[in-house]
Amino acid sequence: MIKAIKTDKAPAAIGPYSQAVVANGFVFCSGQVGINPETGTLADGIENQTHQVLKNLQSVLEEAGSSLEHIIKTTIFLTNVDDFSKVNEVYTKYFTHYKPARATVGVSSLPKSSQSTTPLIEIDATAVINS
Repeated sequence: MIKAIKTDKAPAAIGPYSQAVVANGFVFCSGQVGINPETGTLADGIENQTHQVLKNLQSVLEEAGSSLEHIIKTTIFLTNVDDFSKVNEVYTKYFTHYKPARATVGVSSLPKSSQSTTPLIEIDATAVINS
């Protein structure tokens, strides 16, 4: 069985995709950027955006019956690879039990960019359902 996940506690999908999909005991989370779902605004700076991205992922995972502690793999997309160490400082605070497998990719831009706001980071994740 495949189930689409949707929560108002994370930004809505901006295209024809789900915030996450549950299949065979796994949760496949679409990428999240640092938008606060309550205000619709993008957090300032890489550290604040990283915190918001991980909070958004947590909300999606909770709606799916999982959590950050059950993530097995993430992919991080950065518009500035020089932010790698700053992202790691924040990321480490959310993964204290173990560190999931991860890839980090430098990209030229991310969705929701405009002249006034620019997402600096996007993270997607794969997790297992809490047992």
